[in-house]
Amino acid sequence: MDFWTEIPSLGKRDLRDLKKGIDSAFRGFSREYGDNIEAFFDPLYYFLVWLEKLLIAAPWPIILFAVAGLSYLGSKSWKLALGSVLSFVVIGYFGMWKDMMATISLISVATIICIAIGIPVGILMSRYDRVQGAITPILDLMQTIPIFVYLLPVVMLLGIGRVPGLIAVCVYALPPVIRLTNLGIRLVDKEILEAADSFGSSYRQKLFDVQIPLALPNIFAGVNQTIMMALAMVVIASMIGVKGLGMPVLQAIQNQYLTLGLMNGLAIVALAIIFDRVSQRYGKRLQAHRYGKDHE
Repeated sequence: MDFWTEIPSLGKRDLRDLKKGIDSAFRGFSREYGDNIEAFFDPLYYFLVWLEKLLIAAPWPIILFAVAGLSYLGSKSWKLALGSVLSFVVIGYFGMWKDMMATISLISVATIICIAIGIPVGILMSRYDRVQGAITPILDLMQTIPIFVYLLPVVMLLGIGRVPGLIAVCVYALPPVIRLTNLGIRLVDKEILEAADSFGSSYRQKLFDVQIPLALPNIFAGVNQTIMMALAMVVIASMIGVKGLGMPVLQAIQNQYLTLGLMNGLAIVALAIIFDRVSQRYGKRLQAHRYGKDHE
């Protein structure tokens, strides 16, 4: 007989009781502290709503000018800046401007949060091996656990809407910037650190004047991957009420609207390409000093 059929009924009953106990405990925790947790995230919610309304209300020429300027500053390529502007014009022409602004606001806030959390955690991991050993399994779980599994407790605690979607996006997109910050600082040449020690540099001076500047290409590669993973979550986040380009894609899947889903999907792809190319070009420019020439 199969081993699992040999499990005593008492053990199965204990397992069911354990599951019921965990479920009831979580429901009790949600009822008891759910309002407090929502209140804690209220400033984040108001900032996200404010940014979304600001982008939607801003005149389109100003948005296009900002896109061109940021694209050129990041890439130093007028072709990429022009391509970014044309992409935004095409997306707006097909009636997806508001959804695009909502998506950009979500991705921007998620990226800021991931950078604010990820870089300090990565620095901490690079300094202490024990911290790295403790955090690495957590990062592995964050990257491998099915998305809908961690969506469940977030939705149960905070309901549906922007903040639960933002938290889900951050959980999914946070690991790359942590890992690559840790890796970049650890890859700094030891001889350079020994030279800094010989000049009497403190840990703080070595970190901010030597290690972080030399690790910037790796750190920015982590930021690039974080942005890409955040964009990949746009459609999933729409399932819990997050506005943006993912919402029409979800509606298209539910109602078999091929054109609607294809157009909004291509708009997400266009944003991903713009963010990816600009951030990659900027990362190469940060590496230029290593080769003695400008990598355009």
